[in-house]
Amino acid sequence: MLPSKIHAVECAVPGGPEVLRWVECPMPVPAADEVLIKVAAAGLNRADILQCQGKYPPPEGASDIIGLEVAGEIVSVGRDAPRWKTGDKVCALLAGGGYAEYVVAPAAQCLPIPASISLVEAAALPEAAVTIWANLFKIAVLQPGETILVHGGSSGIGTLAIALAKKYGAKTFVTAGSDEKAAACRRLGADLA
Repeated sequence: MLPSKIHAVECAVPGGPEVLRWVECPMPVPAADEVLIKVAAAGLNRADILQCQGKYPPPEGASDIIGLEVAGEIVSVGRDAPRWKTGDKVCALLAGGGYAEYVVAPAAQCLPIPASISLVEAAALPEAAVTIWANLFKIAVLQPGETILVHGGSSGIGTLAIALAKKYGAKTFVTAGSDEKAAACRRLGADLA
């Protein structure tokens, strides 16, 4: 039986980490095309920080609770989300609400968690994976044998771009802010850093 109330981290007024509060709120209820996820880990990215500072408003209709990426276990599935089932481990990209014990996510914005990574690691995957997939494979239509240039190769997006491009058979050239970061990019598979 799911609880009727849950706990979440609220950013009631703009500011830094000192304004975050642990609050009680109603259990979210998934719509027909959504799933309910018991959150094991939430990602932290620049958009979350800017939202808490009052510099990045959530989309209209999104949760007031911050948190754009989560990983966890599906505990309820909407009737129009047949791909998923209760017990599936997923990570998800959200419009908000991730800094809570439970969150609803559009079924189409959930990804299966690769067996090689933990739930904590998976919480940082959705934003980077969607950004890279959209830009490299949907917009640029990267083909095997082509070469890409990744600026900020040692960033979260950069390191995943190196891995995906290499897996796909592309050459990767990267820039990085130091010799140490460039060396790390080469160890990850960058052809030139």
